[in-house]
Amino acid sequence: MIEVRNLKKVYNGITVVNVPALQINKGESVGLVGNNGAGKTTLFRMILDLIRAESGEVLSNGEVVAGHEHWKDYTAAYLDEGFLIDYLTPEEYFYFIGGLHGHNKAHVDEVLAGLTDFFNGEILQKGKYIRDLSKGNQCKVGVAACLLQNPQLLMLDEPFANIDPSTQFRLKKLLKDLAKKGVTTIVSSHDLNHITDVCDRILLMEKGVIIKDIATGSSTLDELEAYFGVQAPPPPEGRVID
Repeated sequence: MIEVRNLKKVYNGITVVNVPALQINKGESVGLVGNNGAGKTTLFRMILDLIRAESGEVLSNGEVVAGHEHWKDYTAAYLDEGFLIDYLTPEEYFYFIGGLHGHNKAHVDEVLAGLTDFFNGEILQKGKYIRDLSKGNQCKVGVAACLLQNPQLLMLDEPFANIDPSTQFRLKKLLKDLAKKGVTTIVSSHDLNHITDVCDRILLMEKGVIIKDIATGSSTLDELEAYFGVQAPPPPEGRVID
């Protein structure tokens, strides 16, 4: 599905992405984790041809993404609110996206009806422009717009960051359902619990390099927590926790 060959990006003399080889197969659910500045978002943007590399290439279904268009027909992505048209209402935006993909209003309404729980009564028929929504609700709009496209490849950058716990749970269910349908998903997140729950493969990125490629298993979360030094905080002074 996605193949990366000798991909390198340099800013101001500093290499921010250096991936000699990476293969993501059709139907895989892949998580990308790493500290701030690890190069995750830059890698996402290069896969989507939003940033051009100094060297190397990204292929999608065997087609080089740079300078080509066909891969866009089956790829949907939400990286941040910059992907949205913020002077539209959510309804206007959904109908616009649906129209781009040949869907009429009735079909869009049908898809949106299936997202009622995910929206949690906060998106539709509120009379708000997208720019006036919270970051979390903008994320909901972005994810829903991706689903309207019926993608074969879905890419989400930090989708759990600004949404409430109930929506996180619903988003995880959506991602698991997509995986069962054979959709290839690539998701980045700082939340190790969520990413190991929804992805069957984890890529650990540090300083632009993928340093670990882990098949998700019962010990994956422990392995990641050990790497990042995650541990429970000590109890407040003077208190004893049984």
